[in-house]
Amino acid sequence: MKAPHQESVLSRAARILEAFSQDEPALTVSEIARRTGLHVATASRLVAELVAHGFLSRDEDRRVRIGVRLWELVTRASPTLSLRDAAMPFMEGVHDIVGHHVQLSVLDGDDVLFLERLSAPDAVINYTRIAGRLPLHASSSGLVLLAHSSADLKERVLAGPLSSYTPATPATPARLRAELAEVRQRGYAYCPGYVHAEALGIAAPVRGADGTLVAALSVIVPDETGAQALVPIVRTAARGISRALGAGKAPGGPAGR
Repeated sequence: MKAPHQESVLSRAARILEAFSQDEPALTVSEIARRTGLHVATASRLVAELVAHGFLSRDEDRRVRIGVRLWELVTRASPTLSLRDAAMPFMEGVHDIVGHHVQLSVLDGDDVLFLERLSAPDAVINYTRIAGRLPLHASSSGLVLLAHSSADLKERVLAGPLSSYTPATPATPARLRAELAEVRQRGYAYCPGYVHAEALGIAAPVRGADGTLVAALSVIVPDETGAQALVPIVRTAARGISRALGAGKAPGGPAGR
């Protein structure tokens, strides 16, 4: 890691933006300085510049939060926008049936990153949120993404640490290898109580135009008898999203013109 005086302004600005979280969306300049390791004067100067550009904003009490301008730029250029647009009609259809949580997620580093989620006020407990993350080994979405990932990523995750949310979480290398093999063999992940004892996750792969895995579609429902009947619904919706993205279309056909 570079010494503070060698670090670029862009790197320091990135650290400031990364200091915010969903649980703590507003911070004081002193809190930002502490989280980033920057001197308070440096943090204050960079925060002022980011506010001037609209990337950060200040509340009436002078606390700082992510600005609307940053959201605008990210949304405008997001590579996941077409994926979300293709998925949303199918997600809404699944949500009408399950009435709990329907989620769209992608692989980002060693985590699952959740792009979109449809929920209901009385839905079963769910730890995920839009722009939230979970470890790959612990959730239905993560197992689908990991099962179809590179060998290097699989080995890195298997090497641990593998955190355990409940006794059902596949938190040993042997158990995780078996889970991944089963996901690849049957084409979906079925995870009763892996993240919370009362919740069950079902996920299926979403593929892009070239046939490679681009996302996972999942539902989080109560861990009750009969949930297996939801598997065909999730798999059918995932295939529908894949077709909307161009998967399965012959090269040179109407989609390629």
